Amino acid sequence: MTKQPTDLNNKAVFDQLWGITKELYQKLEARFQLHPDPSVENLQQYSSLDGNIKGSLTAFSGEEVDWLVHSWLGNPEKSNFSSVRLTTWLKSHIQVPHLAFGFSTLPNIFFYIDYIPRTELLTDLAYLDRYYEPVNQTFLKLQDDSRLKVFTSTSLYLRLFQSPVSLCYTGAPTFDTLELTRTLAHETLDRWLTWVDAAELVPEDVRTTLASRDLALRRTSAERDPGNKFVTQMFGSELADKLVRSLWGGDRISH
Repeated sequence: MTKQPTDLNNKAVFDQLWGITKELYQKLEARFQLHPDPSVENLQQYSSLDGNIKGSLTAFSGEEVDWLVHSWLGNPEKSNFSSVRLTTWLKSHIQVPHLAFGFSTLPNIFFYIDYIPRTELLTDLAYLDRYYEPVNQTFLKLQDDSRLKVFTSTSLYLRLFQSPVSLCYTGAPTFDTLELTRTLAHETLDRWLTWVDAAELVPEDVRTTLASRDLALRRTSAERDPGNKFVTQMFGSELADKLVRSLWGGDRISH
């Protein structure tokens, strides 16, 4: 990624992908009370050691949301790589899956859309049927979509982290692919919001265990991302470590 040509202007595609996450965030902001966490205030604008790659990361928490990250990274005017992220980790009062969106230009469009399980799907069949069966037809349909190519991570951990209906694909940087990405993202969020509204409360004596599992999963997924080595190359180890900690809330001030 760091050695890609710098004469490509990918700004139009990046703007669309970032715009999709802003649309999604507006829906989240309308549903939840979200408060910015001061620990990431100095990450709202940052840049690489050579000044060529920029980025922004904001994080929020609230009564129902434990940690929400909205971020972008890249320089779409000079590079054909950029990345945007919107992840929402719920508190342990309910057991609805967490919500993950990741979009990139490679320069092909990459999208990752997923519900992060909060229980063992192999044995908790009621949870599997309730939250993952509704997405199975979409998953199967996209497998046969000639516009898309399945993206398979080289990381064993990331493949394990993804749910069985994870939507993880690349496609040509066209209006058609962008509109498909936008439609899938909004469908995923809208479905999730109905789950949140209908969810039963988790018994008090189970919440601490669930919260510990959530935090361990969030931290491990941030720390084991194979892209971290490129972030370290671009930004230096000190800033890279802070960015990774910010993804899981390692420096968080609000609780």
